[in-house]
Amino acid sequence: MDNKTRLAALLGALCSLGPLSIDTYLPAFPDMAREFGTGESQVQLSLTTFIIGLSLGQLLVGPLSDSWGRRRPLLVGLGGYVLVSLVCAAAPGALAFSGLRLLQGLGVAAGFVVAAAIARDRFEGLAMARFMSLMMMVNGMGPVLAPVLGGQLLRFTSWRGTFVVLALLGLVLLVLLALTLPETLPPDRRRPANLLLTLRVFGGLLADRKFLGYVLASSLALGSLFAYVAGASFVLQDVFGLTAQQFSYVFAANSVAIFLAGVLNTRLTGRIMPRPLLKTGLAGAAVGGVGLVVGAALDGGLATFLPPLFVLTIGVGLLMPNASTLAMSRHPEAAGSASAVLGVLTFLVGGLMAPLVGAGGSASLLPMVTVMGASAVLATVVFAVLTRGDVGITRDGEARGGEEVRDGEASAAVPAR
Repeated sequence: MDNKTRLAALLGALCSLGPLSIDTYLPAFPDMAREFGTGESQVQLSLTTFIIGLSLGQLLVGPLSDSWGRRRPLLVGLGGYVLVSLVCAAAPGALAFSGLRLLQGLGVAAGFVVAAAIARDRFEGLAMARFMSLMMMVNGMGPVLAPVLGGQLLRFTSWRGTFVVLALLGLVLLVLLALTLPETLPPDRRRPANLLLTLRVFGGLLADRKFLGYVLASSLALGSLFAYVAGASFVLQDVFGLTAQQFSYVFAANSVAIFLAGVLNTRLTGRIMPRPLLKTGLAGAAVGGVGLVVGAALDGGLATFLPPLFVLTIGVGLLMPNASTLAMSRHPEAAGSASAVLGVLTFLVGGLMAPLVGAGGSASLLPMVTVMGASAVLATVVFAVLTRGDVGITRDGEARGGEEVRDGEASAAVPAR
């Protein structure tokens, strides 16, 4: 395994800690509602608070990583995640658990920001697109393994034991990162820690229409999967009558699409530019989303639910690394802050999906798939409107900036247009 592949595996595993923290305890939602003596919406609230914490944490860690370097914010955040995960295992009630999940999200946020920022520190152009695809392949294993792990853990322990396992996984990652991850942002490329400057950087990012278009398209498309995550455990178990173990297998089988999309994207990048690949992913997500609504309206059961869900998921898996690459490529001079905006908007949109799905109830499949389909279609519309006129990364651009940035070589700023 070469250095680039090893780095992609490590950063992909770091990013997968977020999906693991979301998906591993999904099969236990009905059990948690019964133990806490509360309704499903109160348990689903813990998803929303986690995502809010993840979003707020990225706003903090992004600028700090541009000022202090990548290692220090990452290791501090990951250490906090380990501690809070252990406290989650002892939560006395649904409200306290949701509050702790917000703190857990704050801790894991460092991984999302720093992983993307390191990728931008080290690579540019198509080289970055390929590296992001490798990361996505590893990251995609998180959603595949998490529900299976959660379902199997419930055979031997309660949901509380699941959070002890999450703490142990976080501790292993913390040790590996502390021992092997180099600092990728040299002192001469760091920004001073200044609140006014930070606000100006965020303002500049949000004022870039095309950057915002890539970010929102990615956020809304991924939001369709957040809607699935929020409602799947109740729908698949209560509506379709699956057990917790059967649910975990169905959830994992569909999540294989994320991994397959990463493999496909890695093979196609270079032959096809990131922007056309992004368009293809958006089209697949929209077709899958509409197919889910049609299948639910026909009341065809799992036979009309799983195929379009697979299409939607592989579409999202294909578009995510390309949307991130195109967005980050526009602002290499502020990689940490750009990564934070990308992550915050993604998870804020995702955080809205859980209450939307919960408001529709779990007695029917239709509320969940309606939110999923609408989010996927809206992503395509936003992309078409906000990124019009942008050519993305070209083959000429690869020649100018497609190789790895070595020995702290500073990359030129890409002006917002």
